[in-house]
Amino acid sequence: MAKNKTKPTQVSVASYLARKVLMRRFLPALLFACCAVLATSQASAQPKAPAVVVEHVSVIDVRAGNVHSDQTVVVERGRIASVAPAGSAKIPAGATIVDGRQKFLIPGLWDMHVHAAWPGLDQMFAPLFVANGVTGVREMYGSPFVIAAWKQKYQTGEAWPRMIGAGHILDGPRPFWPGSVVAANADEAKQAVDKLHADGADFIKVYTKLPRDAYFAALDEAKRIGTYCAGHVPDAVSVSEASDHGQRSIEHLTGVALECSKDVDAMRAERAAAAADTSANLMKIWLGQSERILSTQDPKRAADLFARLARNHTWQVPTMTVLRSMSSLNDSVFTADPRVKYMPEQIVTGWNWKNDFRFRSRTPEEWANGKKMFKLYTEIVRAMNRAGVPIMAGTDMLNPFTFPGFSLHDELVNLTDAGLSPAEALRAATLSPAVFMNATDSLGTVEKGKRADLVLLDANPLEDIHNTHKVNAVVLNGRYYDRVALDALMAASQKMARPEH
Repeated sequence: MAKNKTKPTQVSVASYLARKVLMRRFLPALLFACCAVLATSQASAQPKAPAVVVEHVSVIDVRAGNVHSDQTVVVERGRIASVAPAGSAKIPAGATIVDGRQKFLIPGLWDMHVHAAWPGLDQMFAPLFVANGVTGVREMYGSPFVIAAWKQKYQTGEAWPRMIGAGHILDGPRPFWPGSVVAANADEAKQAVDKLHADGADFIKVYTKLPRDAYFAALDEAKRIGTYCAGHVPDAVSVSEASDHGQRSIEHLTGVALECSKDVDAMRAERAAAAADTSANLMKIWLGQSERILSTQDPKRAADLFARLARNHTWQVPTMTVLRSMSSLNDSVFTADPRVKYMPEQIVTGWNWKNDFRFRSRTPEEWANGKKMFKLYTEIVRAMNRAGVPIMAGTDMLNPFTFPGFSLHDELVNLTDAGLSPAEALRAATLSPAVFMNATDSLGTVEKGKRADLVLLDANPLEDIHNTHKVNAVVLNGRYYDRVALDALMAASQKMARPEH
């Protein structure tokens, strides 16, 4: 299996320019991350944290979508020891007592699509997730060394969220991103899946240019060895085929709008021809098809597809935040986001569409079609939710104007704009990820015996999903961080990102 080192030619995880600059700036941190893995691999269990008791709090039952008022929640040894009516709980000696009156307790939030595990950048991003109540992330493409070091940080009690990660992307010949593992056929795909799994990948990230036989072989091999595939639906495969064959999650609604078009066969043939032509610009092919996709949507095709996705329980991670961003980068109001202060200047410079190879040649008509496509994606998510298609919250963080932690709250708002109720949106970032990861015994709800990853809010998110922004405190792996501590994490991350300011 060869690893392609050519420059990428398609929308993906981050600005290529920014990544190139940052890899030079933070290369020493990669060595540090490698050393950290070695240094902590023999480490003992995390130091014992004091017990935490949240008294007289309203506990959000994300499963039922309702509130249990005036509860006391006791946390000991990183677990929820009890959830009981206030006054009936046994308070451990020496516990940190938190007044939960007029506050609301939810499970820790998960961002199920991030790209945070890069040397140096991880140290800035991890605390920002925690400060925003994001206690778990799914890394969809990052450094395997950094992913391993990140997991150790969480286990040893630092303010880093829980992580599962794929590491390298599995793509076809002439892959979009350097470092991708290439599979040109079924045999290479099987070998690639085995190697990625052996190297510690929690799942296999499949990508757009995988050939059909390689893609199906990857899914089969992943199932055989006890893991799964998630990611893009390759151009050579339909969404229906991906769902029927067992792809666990589909990111960014890849291929969905295309499959809902009456002209899907003709447009897929155009994409196949472009993929075979080394001189073709696939980005232009996709952009050029947008208007046809918009004008040829077939409600029956859509309904049939969504019924299939629901029946197969094929999870969708729409990443509405990045879909909105990709359609709005030419809007100076949208890009005047004060949260850029938490990102290194090189990243923000790379986010300027005029500096980004993916966007700088877009015409006004293509920008306009992009906004229409985002509206279509919103309608698709609405219809999917009505059809019972399982949905999780993810942001595609590190792409333009997607911020660590902050953007998960944006995603929840985007999901409610797409028709999910506040309770459904909240489940998409709490219980649904736990179900997806087969971890409902330890994550996803505020119940006795669960891991103590919790968020204390100043207002009820079931009344208004914007209230998830109002983070008062976080319990991460049993450790309590009040607002003062969370603000300190944010200030330190900002200083690291912009040391000259």
